[in-house]
Amino acid sequence: MMITIYHNPACGTSRNTLAMIRQSDEEPLVVEYLQDPPTRERLVELLKAMGIPARELLRQKGTPYDALGLANPKWTDDELIGCMLEHPILINRPIAVTPKGARLCRPSEAVLDILPNPDIGQFTKEDGEVVIGRAAHP
Repeated sequence: MMITIYHNPACGTSRNTLAMIRQSDEEPLVVEYLQDPPTRERLVELLKAMGIPARELLRQKGTPYDALGLANPKWTDDELIGCMLEHPILINRPIAVTPKGARLCRPSEAVLDILPNPDIGQFTKEDGEVVIGRAAHP
């Protein structure tokens, strides 16, 4: 199974996550989800694999979240998924999928938990923060 990242190249966290994956000697499938949004079935699969409800995947900043009233608890997971499909910018990012699982990588170093080779050495994020890779555990 290859690694996939649901990526927004305009997002620093997403760029950092992609760079960490590449520094682990993997070349992922990069899905720019704003241009190529997931299907409903795929989005449901991702949520299940991450073990989170739809609400936890919603992005608020720079999205129609407030205009749509999505803070209201009346929205079901199915309705929130529908909103994310209609407005892919509502899908928080980046999401990485590896043979070890799926994760919303916020912060970007969360990807280390699911990389086959998390021992990436020293990595400097775009903001200057230094992240040290982890030794792989069987």
